[in-house]
Amino acid sequence: MFDDEDPILARVRELALALPDAAEKISHGHPAFYTTKVFAYYGGSIKVDGVYRQHEHSVIVLVDPAEREALLEDGRSYVPAYLGPSGWIGVDLAEDTDWDEIGELLDASYRRTAGVRRVAALDARAS
Repeated sequence: MFDDEDPILARVRELALALPDAAEKISHGHPAFYTTKVFAYYGGSIKVDGVYRQHEHSVIVLVDPAEREALLEDGRSYVPAYLGPSGWIGVDLAEDTDWDEIGELLDASYRRTAGVRRVAALDARAS
């Protein structure tokens, strides 16, 4: 369901795996980045008229509810099947993506799922 040589996936991997204790596994045919819990998925889908439409080059993250609506107003964002009702959003990616923004989204999702010790380790790196 994904190409391991995909340069966009490589960039997502670089950003996600730079976070403390982050690892990667395959979940439901897609790369998933996690510590104790998953904080990001690469690739997703939406259901349109009963048919799943793939978003192969996207990252799915869990963001703060206050930021979710603003992100969904962006044409690159979508509510992913299955995870969307729990607050997750998908963001389509391309070669010209603002990778600083994607890094911030991964950071925010990581902070919501990684636990206090790991977030403290992340904050210690920044100072």
